[in-house]
Amino acid sequence: MRVKIIGSAAGGGFPQWNCNYRLSRAARTGTPGVHPRTQSSIAASADGTGWVLFNASPDIRQQIAQTPELQPAAEAPLRSTPIRAVVLTNADIDHIAGLLSLRERQPFAVYASAQVLATLEANSIFSVLDPAIVPRRLAPMGELAICDAGSHETGVVVDVFPVPGKIALYLEQSGDPRANFSSDTGDTIGVRITGAGSHGAVFYIPGCARIDAALRTRLADAACLLFDGTVYTDDEMIAASVGQKTGARMGHIAISGEAGSIAGLADVKMGRRIFVHINNTNPVLDENSAEHAAVKAAGWEVASDGMEMDF
Repeated sequence: MRVKIIGSAAGGGFPQWNCNYRLSRAARTGTPGVHPRTQSSIAASADGTGWVLFNASPDIRQQIAQTPELQPAAEAPLRSTPIRAVVLTNADIDHIAGLLSLRERQPFAVYASAQVLATLEANSIFSVLDPAIVPRRLAPMGELAICDAGSHETGVVVDVFPVPGKIALYLEQSGDPRANFSSDTGDTIGVRITGAGSHGAVFYIPGCARIDAALRTRLADAACLLFDGTVYTDDEMIAASVGQKTGARMGHIAISGEAGSIAGLADVKMGRRIFVHINNTNPVLDENSAEHAAVKAAGWEVASDGMEMDF
């Protein structure tokens, strides 16, 4: 099983197009230790030929251009792709908008929870992906073999489970930044990714509002965890003067603090621990920062585009 992180930033990417915060400025000017990143997505393959994407970001065209494994093979037909399926972990713009860039009548399958499938169905723009060519399939809670559009198994197997999160921003019905739109019933999911012959499993959880006992138990002895690293502190965006919402209000647990993910998972035995979905205000994006050093000292890594792991 090969897993590649093709997008490690949160929504908007890094640097975000309209962000003039110090980290985005540093990324634009090429400051050493501050590297640009595209929006959240990973790819997995059981055979090195067919690939399953987990989330389809608005940067998907750039991500494919930067990832030869996701490009048509030289000997392939004039219209072809090694992308066999896309699994969506929620309905956030940074996870579904890339589907619109895959609209060239190319067969692949889309998997998502009932809530996310309903969101796609309610937005007619996604009809550009003809369901007769790009079937939409329910990803129920539990183990599921991912198949391509023709129902052939890809070799990638997922175990789907709900995680504490929230509904997508554009589905909120209130402009009050203090309003609560949390959800624990499938608007946000995590996935355990494995396959026949693989040694261990990768957990991909790019959005998570809190760590509870059930999640801690599930993650015990994981070979690798790719986990929500959106913000370092809960009030990070407020302190940076770029937003009014806390990380918790956005459905994301902070990295630091007594209620943060480092503390919450400190005594859970697992292999590699990697933060993904990193917001453009998060100081861990600066490899020379004290926060980046603290993350490394706690046994975690900070994801970058192109990171790969084999199991």
